Amino acid sequence: GLVAGTALADELLGVLTKVDVEGKKITVVEKGSEKEVVVTITDKTEQVTKKGANPVDLEKLSKALAKATDAGKKVQVKVEHEKAVASKIQLGGAGKKAQQKKDN
Repeated sequence: GLVAGTALADELLGVLTKVDVEGKKITVVEKGSEKEVVVTITDKTEQVTKKGANPVDLEKLSKALAKATDAGKKVQVKVEHEKAVASKIQLGGAGKKAQQKKDN
């Protein structure tokens, strides 16, 4: 039975807390456990958006995180990974709908 781990990626849900552009890593605090998980981003890692999937731009991600942090917001993230190497990341949680509710 060594069939399991190959096709099935682990899913990590939580809050993005750190983007290491140089080291190509992101740090996510796992939802419900407060445990920091460091995930490696490779050239194959895709960032999934409503418009489709693109290679992850860590510079852009870092700026987005800084902007959200300055505004007192948390960046929710879903990461599909295998042995802490990300295959897909998806930012979510704070879309326009959440924004409107807050402003009213």
